[in-house]
Amino acid sequence: MPHNTVSPSSYDNSSSTVAELAQNSIFERFARAGFVMSGIVHLFIGYIAIRLALGGGGGTADQSGAMAELAAKPGGVLALWIGVVAFALMALWRLAEAALGNSSRPDSDSKKSEAVDRVKALSLAVVYLGFAISAFGFARGAGKSSSEQSTGITAAMMRSSVGTIALVAAGLVIIAIGGYHVYKGATQSFLEDLHGSTSKLVRRLGTVGYIAKGLAVAAIGLLVILAVVRSDPSEAAGLDGAFKTLGAQPFGATLLIAAGLGIITYGLYSFAMARYTKM
Repeated sequence: MPHNTVSPSSYDNSSSTVAELAQNSIFERFARAGFVMSGIVHLFIGYIAIRLALGGGGGTADQSGAMAELAAKPGGVLALWIGVVAFALMALWRLAEAALGNSSRPDSDSKKSEAVDRVKALSLAVVYLGFAISAFGFARGAGKSSSEQSTGITAAMMRSSVGTIALVAAGLVIIAIGGYHVYKGATQSFLEDLHGSTSKLVRRLGTVGYIAKGLAVAAIGLLVILAVVRSDPSEAAGLDGAFKTLGAQPFGATLLIAAGLGIITYGLYSFAMARYTKM
């Protein structure tokens, strides 16, 4: 009786499909532009966090706040429309990797590592799709606050025991993702994602940037769990809530400035990823 197995040629065809998609010159340029747009967003987030630390007015230190700031700048709306396309193509690229495998690493060490790579690719696809949707909203003047949306979703989920359990699980997953970012920065394993020889500057930007972003992401997960424990949905205010909680601590202004500089560093590293990331 015949077995339903995937032949090596089928895998090769799938892998080559991803490679052809990623190496299409127009697709690749727009996808790489997604890293540039991500870098710009992180620069604005870091800037807003530092401004909050110095008592320089309002704004939310998250992706929605960054896009609102960008939309208010000359040429900002045009940049956001470009960002919509770039983020959408970046999400498409990651979806292709999730479905067909990573074309830049076709010879995976094991089925387990390949599965992990596909899960990571799917997670990144969701993130970039979220960026595309947010950029679309602000480009047409209908953007919404990420922190308010996060608080609203948390409040709705906390109305049921299943939702509460899901929130705790989500918080733990977010903390784990943050921890992975810290690990990736501390061990410089992010260099595996890059091609060619990289300078000391790129390595330092990646190290500091990944650690800073990892700590920020982990803080978001912790706030989600605290929101459940304290039965206070307002605690789960996303990245903006994490920054404002940090700023309320002893020496909060100093810590918030350091966090903002860390996010800016990740933004600068994103520009390096636009050039060096394997596709």
